[in-house]
Amino acid sequence: MSVAPARASPPPDHLYSRALAAGVAGQGRGARTRAALLAAASDLLESRPPAELTIAAICEGAGVAHGTFYIHFADRQALTDTLLQGFVTFLQQGMRAATRMASEAEATRAATSAYVALFEANAGLMRCLVHHLDAFPGAQAAFQRLNADWVATVVRAAERRARRERRAAPARDELTRRAYALGGMVDQYLAGLLLSRDPGVAAVSTDREAVIGTLCLIWERGMEP
Repeated sequence: MSVAPARASPPPDHLYSRALAAGVAGQGRGARTRAALLAAASDLLESRPPAELTIAAICEGAGVAHGTFYIHFADRQALTDTLLQGFVTFLQQGMRAATRMASEAEATRAATSAYVALFEANAGLMRCLVHHLDAFPGAQAAFQRLNADWVATVVRAAERRARRERRAAPARDELTRRAYALGGMVDQYLAGLLLSRDPGVAAVSTDREAVIGTLCLIWERGMEP
């Protein structure tokens, strides 16, 4: 996994700003302008925290007049909350799509690989989800639903594995606690690598596949019956 300051361009389907534009292709001017404002904010968040977003910069990035902003959003807070809620859905869809294309044995690796790729491609948005959610209640609720959905998926997989191996699975509450704790560990690791650029983490994380393998190992060992 590259940790150099100048990252390679991520695949277009991993970038939420591009997905926003693609999602309104062929629609009316209003929908395209709204998407352009959201995409501009998304791009700006790559280089600044949400508190430093300005409506002027967003409008400049979207190529619209300042007054146009207020046709679509009440204020900067409303735009950012809407942006983050949509991004959480985009994350969930990306992970689900990766899982659907994988066998059950490879499902954890497929979902983890997708999450790492989406995290890296949208580091600014992920920084908001990891560090700034208290300011955006709608996005916070959406991210909590995403986590709950993933935890439920992991718990069911652990229970199925125990049945296949004819072993007693831990109680569901125990598995659920493990899954939430493991998810927090993964987010903390990726935040250190991709957001704060911790040199210690970076030094041992230059191989993307090795990083994904480590994160999968954490999930698999942590959820063992």
